[in-house]
Amino acid sequence: MNPRRWLHEHSLKLLAIRDTPNAIAGGVAIGIFFGFTPLFGLKTLSAIFFAWLTGSNIIAAVLAATAHDILIPLMPAIYLGEYKVGFWLLSNPHQWPAKLSRMHWHAYAWREWTTFLFGAGLPLLLGSAICGAPVAALAFVLSKTIVGRHQRKKQAHPPAPDSPEI
Repeated sequence: MNPRRWLHEHSLKLLAIRDTPNAIAGGVAIGIFFGFTPLFGLKTLSAIFFAWLTGSNIIAAVLAATAHDILIPLMPAIYLGEYKVGFWLLSNPHQWPAKLSRMHWHAYAWREWTTFLFGAGLPLLLGSAICGAPVAALAFVLSKTIVGRHQRKKQAHPPAPDSPEI
């Protein structure tokens, strides 16, 4: 799939939503924010819940949360950067993490939440929140501007009627 075409199609879907620019932009920001989290399987559900909670557009949140699917090849590098930021913030005194090495865990350790939370999970969650917030804020401003401009242009030039009235 061509990433440019995929983004174009999804942006057209976003512009077709009938809602206020604030609600659409809020949904986009929420979706982008949760797209940065490592919560596979929960990103979209979290985006839907928080969009509903804040009165933002749920469709826009889902579209933005799935927009991260196009970044799948880059996500390991993004997660590594988020982990480093989270580790630096949680360490006292602040320090960057040691170089990651291959860890030999038993199969049962991967199924435990404690392995995730007390291993790489907590720094990764904190880093994703810190890194995702400014990107979500930028997405809010940009999408509000673009959707508002599109809606004003659409109101100024209403579509022609299909058949002339006689």
